[in-house]
Amino acid sequence: MEDEKIIENKELSIWEALLPIVILVGLLAFNVFVYGDDALSGSNQFILLIGGAVAALVGLWNKVSFDTMMEEVAHNIKSTSGAILILLFVGALAGTWLISGVIPAMIYYGLQILNPTFFLAASVVICAIISIATGSSWTTSATVGIALVGIGNALGIPSGMTAGAVISGAYFGDKMSPMSDTTNLAPAMAGTDLFTHIRYMAITTVPTIIITLIIFTIIGLTLDTSAAPDTSGMLASIDEAFNITPWLFLVPVAVISLIVMKTPPLPALLVGTLLGGIFALIFQPDIVLAVSGADNLNFISGYKGLMNAITVDTAVETTNATLNDLFTSGGMQGMLGTIWLILCAMVFGGIMDGIGALSRISGALLKAFHTVFGLFASTVGSCVILNATASDQYLAIVVPGKMYAKAFRDKGLAPENLSRTLEDSGTVTSVLVPWNTCGAYQSGVLGVDTVSYMGYAFFNYLSPFMTLLFAALNIKIRRLVKK
Repeated sequence: MEDEKIIENKELSIWEALLPIVILVGLLAFNVFVYGDDALSGSNQFILLIGGAVAALVGLWNKVSFDTMMEEVAHNIKSTSGAILILLFVGALAGTWLISGVIPAMIYYGLQILNPTFFLAASVVICAIISIATGSSWTTSATVGIALVGIGNALGIPSGMTAGAVISGAYFGDKMSPMSDTTNLAPAMAGTDLFTHIRYMAITTVPTIIITLIIFTIIGLTLDTSAAPDTSGMLASIDEAFNITPWLFLVPVAVISLIVMKTPPLPALLVGTLLGGIFALIFQPDIVLAVSGADNLNFISGYKGLMNAITVDTAVETTNATLNDLFTSGGMQGMLGTIWLILCAMVFGGIMDGIGALSRISGALLKAFHTVFGLFASTVGSCVILNATASDQYLAIVVPGKMYAKAFRDKGLAPENLSRTLEDSGTVTSVLVPWNTCGAYQSGVLGVDTVSYMGYAFFNYLSPFMTLLFAALNIKIRRLVKK
C-alpha cells in the first residue's frame, strides 16, 4: 500500500468528483427506506454498482479511458483478496467452534462470570487486551467478539450495544499495537518511526478510551437487568446440549497465541478451524452426527458433519429458544453476502480512484484550509470521505498520507502529527461505513448490521473529534525542530 499510485485528473472539477457520491448516498438512503435491515442482502450491492456507473460516465466525459478505470477496479479487488479469504476462514472457524462447543463454552462461563451491569465496559477491556496482543481487530471480533455478542444477547442486552463495545475495544488495541498493519502503515506514510507514532498517538487515544469506558459503565448502570432472561435455565440448556469443559478453551488460546507469535491470519484461522473440528469429534460426537444427518458416527459421517459445519448453515437445537437463535452458524456460505458487498464497493472505489475523483476531493479540502487547525480538519475530512468512497481503510490512510505530508512540513509540524491524525480518523471510522471492507467484515462476523452498532461504537467516532479538539486547543502539537 505504501507504493499506491495516486491518480490525478486536472480536467475533473470538484463538483464532478462529488456527483457520484451525492447520487450514491441518495440511492442508498432510498434503498434502506424501502428494504430496511434487508438492504445489505443484495440491493445495496447493486446500488454501489450504479454509483460506479455514474462515476464511469463522469470519467468518460473527462476523457478517462474505460480501460484505465477497469485497471483500478482490478487493482482494488486484488487488494481485498486477503480480506475475502479471511472472511471465508472466519465462517469456517465459526462453524467448527459452534459444533465443538467452543463458542457455547465461552457463553456458558461468561454468563457465570460477567456481571450484566458492567458487561459492556468489561467487553471493551477484554477486546482491547486481545487486540493489543494480536494486533488485529478482525481476529478479536472473530474469536471473543462472537462469544461476547452471544453472552450479551443471553443477558438481554441489545446486540448493537455489545457489538459497539466489542468494536470500540478491538479498534483501540488495533491502533496501539505495534503488530497492527495500520499502526505500521500510518507512520510510514507520514515519515516517522513506529514507536514515536504509538507514544504520540496515546495522547489522544487514551483519553478517548477512558471516555468510552465511562459511557459504557453509565449505560450498564442504567440498564434494566431485572428484565434479563433467567440464566440458570440457559446454563442448564447448554449443559444438556453440549459437553462443556474448560479444555475447549485450548482452541481459542492456540489461535490467539499463533497470531501473537506473528503467524499470518490465514494459517492461524485454518489451524483454529481444524482444531475446532478435532475437538468436535472428541467432545461433541453426537452433535457431529446430527449435523451429518447420518444414523451412525463413522469416518464418512464424521467427515460430512465437519464439512457441513464449515461450509453451510448449521444449527444446534436446545430446549431454550434464545439459545437456538445464538447457536447457529452460516459457515463459509454465510460470508458470501459480505464478500459480495466488498467486491461491489471495490468497483465503486476503483472507478472513483481511476477518474481522479479521490485526489480531487482531497486536494480541494487541502486548499480550503490555511490554518494549522484547518490542516488537521482537512486531513480528518479526507480520511472519513475516503473511507466512504474508496471503501478501504488502507486507502483512507495512504492517499491523505501522501497528499498532506508536505503541507504538514510546510506548517512546521512534526510528521507524527499527521500519522496520529491518519489513525484517529482513517483507521477507526472505516468500521462505521456499511460498504467499507471493515464495516462489512465486522457486520458479517458479529451478525449485527452496521446501523445497529454505529451509535454505540463510541471510541470510533469520538477519536476524530478528540484529535480535532487537541489541534484546536494546541495541546501536544509537536513542531519540527530546526537544526
